[in-house]
Amino acid sequence: MHNTENFPRFKITAKGSKFLRSGHTWVYEDEITEAEEAANGSLVNIFSDKDKYLGTGFYSKNSKIRVRIISDNKNDKFDDAFWKRRFEYAWQYRKDVMRKEDLNSCRIIFGETDGFPGLTVDKFADILVIQVLSFGLNAIKETLISILVEVLKEDGQNIAGVFERNDSELRVLEGLEEGKGWLFKYTELPSSFSEVIICENGIKYSVDFINGQKTGFFLDQKYNRLAVSSLARGKRVLECFTHTGSFALNAIAGGAEAVTAIDISASALETAKKNAALNSVLNAEEKIIFVKADVFNLLTALVENKTGTDWDTVRKNGPYDMIILDPPAFAKHRNVRDRGLKGYGEINKKAMQLLPRGGYLATASCSRFISEDDFTSMLFETAKTVNRRLRIIEKRGQSADHPVLMGQTETEYLKFFLLQVV
Repeated sequence: MHNTENFPRFKITAKGSKFLRSGHTWVYEDEITEAEEAANGSLVNIFSDKDKYLGTGFYSKNSKIRVRIISDNKNDKFDDAFWKRRFEYAWQYRKDVMRKEDLNSCRIIFGETDGFPGLTVDKFADILVIQVLSFGLNAIKETLISILVEVLKEDGQNIAGVFERNDSELRVLEGLEEGKGWLFKYTELPSSFSEVIICENGIKYSVDFINGQKTGFFLDQKYNRLAVSSLARGKRVLECFTHTGSFALNAIAGGAEAVTAIDISASALETAKKNAALNSVLNAEEKIIFVKADVFNLLTALVENKTGTDWDTVRKNGPYDMIILDPPAFAKHRNVRDRGLKGYGEINKKAMQLLPRGGYLATASCSRFISEDDFTSMLFETAKTVNRRLRIIEKRGQSADHPVLMGQTETEYLKFFLLQVV
């Protein structure tokens, strides 16, 4: 690739210019006022309404995000050496901010915050799982991932293969096809190979990187699970939306007396049970009871003392000193934000009613359209409706391998509160 002087020029509005100067990296379709002819996926230069150079990025003719900025340095040359430096910076950052043992399973590339717009790379032991949601990066993904693997191998990290999880509907918005499959195999792997064992916080998990949600495992709650572990000693814990059983297992590792783990998905519970079996040293299979149930209905039944086989089982394992709420995103789009807040309010209200004074509530939201202020206000107002007061122990977010880029609010999505009912 060549330096910036050879790329088509795009001019944008004053509003768009201000947006980029504030640290954001996207140029929207309606912000472009002038544009030279450019091939889909090619690099273009962005200029302000005052004709000042603002940056260079990938052009996508089908997306509302028309340009994704990769650099604001007009002297950059976008060759293999440029991308290698980017990967080296990203990997070194993970080595700086994470414990050595956490590099076994971590997010190596988190899109815009690492200078690779639309690219996600997760490392599960010796398998890399990638997702590409940008037309421009998709066109050069083989080159990019080969460079990344080279960087990792130079640092002593063995990579057995790279699997693509491009089964996201967001690719359609970029004019890309959905799909999944092996991008590279560096060693002979069985045709049925789909799971790898990772270790996080001293706990083993089986990660199905082909069929699991997203890339196979949610790495962003790594240290939040550890925070729960530190509070769990001697407690009876109710974990809602258990999914892979990760919070339940961390509670047991922290010394919880017993854990009841709830999920509506039978397949999720099977995965959680498999993970409990992997951690026999914790006696996890004996200390965790898994129940298939709808969390909303279950919490309501517990509060209202309704009877039912599953509800009675959960009630029998109580009363609970700690409740963990880690639901899926209730607001995946801006236009359902209010409905999402209502859903969060409903489950947190029931949890507050079930907990005794002095009980602990760990509650999360991964909806990026709900801000920390929104979430805080929801918790405060909900507590008032059930005559509870809340003591904030910690406000936490996503783990350090999912860094937030200041100026780009889309990169900050996870809210995690540890609270005590007082």
